[in-house]
Amino acid sequence: MPDEIATAPHSQTLIIAHCDGGSRGNPGPAGFGAVLEDASGRVLARLSEYLGKRTNNYAEYSALLAVLAWTLDQGYRRLRVVADSELMVRQMQGRYKVNSPDLRPLWEEAQRRVRRLDHFEMQHTLRGGNKLADQLANEAMDRGMGRSPQPTADAGPKSAVKPVPKNPVPTGPKSADRSAPAASTAASPQTAIGFVKNGVVHFVEGSLPDGVFVRISRQ
Repeated sequence: MPDEIATAPHSQTLIIAHCDGGSRGNPGPAGFGAVLEDASGRVLARLSEYLGKRTNNYAEYSALLAVLAWTLDQGYRRLRVVADSELMVRQMQGRYKVNSPDLRPLWEEAQRRVRRLDHFEMQHTLRGGNKLADQLANEAMDRGMGRSPQPTADAGPKSAVKPVPKNPVPTGPKSADRSAPAASTAASPQTAIGFVKNGVVHFVEGSLPDGVFVRISRQ
């Protein structure tokens, strides 16, 4: 259940939610994250959930459904959602059709929840504008895969929710230990396993120090 917030909801209060979902494999281990704030930027809740083996788009819609559920449950009626999934934003705006049989039920449920609000708007942002939500989504995936996620830097109440129906910029490679001796330029080639999302490489197994050149091969 979401943690109790400090102030009582008000029907005219605008809630701003940043949400994101991701999948390592598409489909693969998936999770979502969301941060809800008031107009002054005060964090009201952070949502994070592991979804099992799902696609990126399924995870994105799960994040949106979780945001809508929290907003309605807390009695708010005005919501602005910021997401970096252009597909989901355009579909919710009616500019793209929803052809996927997996996404259609999620879209329909999201539309039903939106109709219960007095005001709803949705806008697309680039990945850099959704850092904390993306980090929370990666933490959810780490938990589901049995890893120890790094704690988020932002303070504020944190919640884990399950949307109905169920369904920092990613942590990425760790930087090199500054106290360790510099790697030899004649070092043997090193292999790491990862995936690419929005043009950014994310490591799943292994890591590389800063400043090295890498060659990426598709599998």
